[in-house]
Amino acid sequence: MNPRLSLYELAARHRLDAGASARLLELAGLDREPALLRRLAVRSVAVLAAALGGFGLILWVAANWAVFGRFGRFGLLIGAVVAMGLGAALRPRLRAPLALLAFLATGGLFAYFGQTYQTGADPWQLFALWAALGLPLALGVRSDVVWAPWALVAGSALSLWLYAYNGHGAWRAGELGVHLVSWLLWLGLAASLSAPLRRWTGAGPWSARLALTLATAAISASALVGLFDDSPMLYLLGLLALAAAAALFAAPRAFDVYCVSAVGLGLNVLLVCGLARLLLAGHSEVGGLLVLGVAAAALLAGTVAMILALVRRADDGART
Repeated sequence: MNPRLSLYELAARHRLDAGASARLLELAGLDREPALLRRLAVRSVAVLAAALGGFGLILWVAANWAVFGRFGRFGLLIGAVVAMGLGAALRPRLRAPLALLAFLATGGLFAYFGQTYQTGADPWQLFALWAALGLPLALGVRSDVVWAPWALVAGSALSLWLYAYNGHGAWRAGELGVHLVSWLLWLGLAASLSAPLRRWTGAGPWSARLALTLATAAISASALVGLFDDSPMLYLLGLLALAAAAALFAAPRAFDVYCVSAVGLGLNVLLVCGLARLLLAGHSEVGGLLVLGVAAAALLAGTVAMILALVRRADDGART
């Protein structure tokens, strides 16, 4: 629970006046700058500078494309990866932003390699190789600064893989097995970054939330394609996949209110769309819309009630 809201509730319960309420906030330390704010601000600026620096390096190479020869471009990108990696190893205070720079420069190196030699590899293979080579870096740094972009790169590889093996069509049902393998990999990616495995990965909550948000969007999109492309089995399996993700992140050890809310939103969207397909297939569109609106409101209310119950359970467990 928010400490400030708890103090406001305490002041209201004991009917404290303005002076006593201000004194209560002062004793709690809420009237001054938080102790970690300055450190968090400096770290955030460093991470932003690293991200902009990596992007700027790629744009600089592209702008001076004619100036450098082939080996000069390779040497510049490889030198950036090595320099940033050594800096991350030797400077612990700057480890996270320098490792992010190294990870971004690795992506630029792969992009240039693919453009130069035209290996014929699918785009998903380059992203998968980028994620595989960036995995030791993320495990070594143990920070969301690297894990979050790594999850984005790995998710891009999964999306491109589905596109390649689904007949190069993202908005068609295609092969059921291809979708199932993609969903299992998505859920495995989100689970690997969840709280129970953080003692080994060092990942923070934001990388898991990003991975689960992307997984929920990918599974929901595929299930909706199955719903409107006359593949009901794909739709039903999508519901089961999101239900499994909800059960995973609702468990006490892995509980995260954002992740449960994101999966709950995905389930709500799939259920409402399925009900709309069923109701609006008839002739009474007005009555169908009325029933659909009531059902959607009831479903949303039930989802919120369940999430609040899980939050209360987590608060009770933290107190004990």
